[in-house]
Amino acid sequence: MKIVVIGGTGLIGTKVVARLVAQGHEVVAASPKNGVNALTGEGLAQALAGAKVVVDVANSPSFEDTAVLNFFETSGRNLAEAEKAAGVAHHVALSVVGTHKLEQSGYFRAKNAQEALIRRAGIPFTIVRATQFLEFLGAIAQSAGEGDAVPITTALIQPISSDDVAEAVADAALAAPVNGIVEIAGPERFKMSDLVQRYLTAIGDKRTVAPDPAARYFGADLQEGTLVPEGQARLGRIGFEEWMRTSQKK
Repeated sequence: MKIVVIGGTGLIGTKVVARLVAQGHEVVAASPKNGVNALTGEGLAQALAGAKVVVDVANSPSFEDTAVLNFFETSGRNLAEAEKAAGVAHHVALSVVGTHKLEQSGYFRAKNAQEALIRRAGIPFTIVRATQFLEFLGAIAQSAGEGDAVPITTALIQPISSDDVAEAVADAALAAPVNGIVEIAGPERFKMSDLVQRYLTAIGDKRTVAPDPAARYFGADLQEGTLVPEGQARLGRIGFEEWMRTSQKK
C-alpha cells in the first residue's frame, strides 16, 4: 500500500516512515526538502498519485499566532484538495491533547482550525491527539525564563516519547479510519513543575524550579487538567527514566 507522510523528514515523520517501510509498505517521505510542500501545494499531486493513506505530521516553522494559523489552514486545504483528486481513502493527522481547551494559545487555536478542516473535508480520517513529547521538556524549561529559579506551573502533564507517538501514528495509518479522535499519552502523570525539576537535575542544570499554579505555559493559563487526557487514552510504554537513559546515550 502506498502511504504518503507529510512532514516525513521531521522528528516524528522519520520514525513513522521507518516503521511503515519495515512493514513492507511503499512510503513517500514528503517535505519541502524533497520537493513536496503542503503550504504552497508544490509537488502534492505527484506525491499523492496512487496513495491510499496520507499521514500529516508536519509542523509550522513559525509559532507566531498569524503564521501558525496560516500554515495549518492553508496546508490543510491544499491537502484536502489533493487527496480528493488522488482518491485517498484515509487521512491521519497528528494533533495535541487539550487542543479544544486552550484558546489562549495561538498554536492550539491553529490546531483546532486544522482539525475542523479535516472533519469538513469529506475524507475518512483519524485524528491522533498526543500529549507533550518528552523531547519538549527542555523547551518548556527554557520558555519559563533565564533566572536561577524557574517558575513552572503545577498543572498536570503526561508526556510521551516520540517513539511511542510514531508507533501510534503508524498503527492508525494501517487501521480503518475512526472518523474521530484517538488520544495518546505517556505512561506516567506528573505535576509539570515536578517533572521539569527532575529533568533539569538529570541533565546537570543547576537551576531550580519554583512551582507556581499561576505560571503561564508559553503565555497561556493552564487549568490542572488542560494538557492530559480526559478519558480513555492509548498509553505509551516509555517512561521518563527510560527515556532519559536512552536520550543521554545518543
